[in-house]
Amino acid sequence: MNIGKRYNIREFVMWSRRDIYKCFLLSLVPTLLYCAGLTFIAISWLPVAMLGTAVAFIVGFKNNASYNRLWEARQIYGAIINDSRAFAVKARDFLGGKDDPRARLLFNRHFAWLTFLRYQLREPRPWEIMDEVRYKEYMSHVYTIPERTQPLEEAMQGYLDDEELKYLLGKKNRASQTIALQSKTINDLHRQGVISDFQQMQLQRSIDGFYEQQGRAERIKNFPYPRNFSSITTYLLYLFVILLPFGLLKEFQHLGDGTVLAGWTIYFIIPFASVVGWAFMTLDAVGEASVNPFEGSANDVPITQLSKMIETDLKEMLDDTHLPPAVTPVNNILM
Repeated sequence: MNIGKRYNIREFVMWSRRDIYKCFLLSLVPTLLYCAGLTFIAISWLPVAMLGTAVAFIVGFKNNASYNRLWEARQIYGAIINDSRAFAVKARDFLGGKDDPRARLLFNRHFAWLTFLRYQLREPRPWEIMDEVRYKEYMSHVYTIPERTQPLEEAMQGYLDDEELKYLLGKKNRASQTIALQSKTINDLHRQGVISDFQQMQLQRSIDGFYEQQGRAERIKNFPYPRNFSSITTYLLYLFVILLPFGLLKEFQHLGDGTVLAGWTIYFIIPFASVVGWAFMTLDAVGEASVNPFEGSANDVPITQLSKMIETDLKEMLDDTHLPPAVTPVNNILM
């Protein structure tokens, strides 16, 4: 997540420079061919304008859907924060206070769940874009994804004993199985008479909430923006950018008639069509950069920082002085 006021113009140009090159070439070639005498390549501006209107609508629709997915992801982690605090308070007070080892077990296992979950959400999917050149290049100069640089086993140190960690690492959905162990422990405590029926119900309600939030996050992670909408947006966008200079040839040829620019305005197509094409392509890229809010792009929900913040809050409930180091922004990017 970018926490600055805005991306600076240098970052934006470097990130989108390949689109600038494409648009420049797509504008330059038709203009030079037209000036060389191939005037038949000019087409009417009207169908190009109609296509541009359609592209503007569909790109806007995609960006709106991308923002909705991003905002839902942030709401999910907002709910995880609230549910974690409520669960921790109940676990501490129901089990005899901050010094009770059973309470600390539930706390540490919850930290393990947060860690497993964020690592699962950072796993790449075929439709995600972080392996594309522009994103890899930007990331290599600006920030790193903690879940890709720190091994999972190292991140789990101090949360679980060796036997339980080995057991969970052998599971496919480790986060889900960690919550299952929490539930088993809570029910065992109830059978032993450590907690009452009401206390068990309250703790199980928190377990249900964690399952619900994990499921919502997995839905976003594992269900891409529909490929039919994504594909038609890309195809129509490129068709518009390609046809744009051809539709402007006749319009710009006579734009300067009667002025000192007569005969030269045809070359204005090159910067004009380049800027318009770049604007459309960049708007589409901005939507694409936000549509998968857990993959690790600079615009994602900062699940690493939020998980560490929860861990800090909960450890302070136990008066634990060994707090995790704060996750700080690097070049205004917070992971």
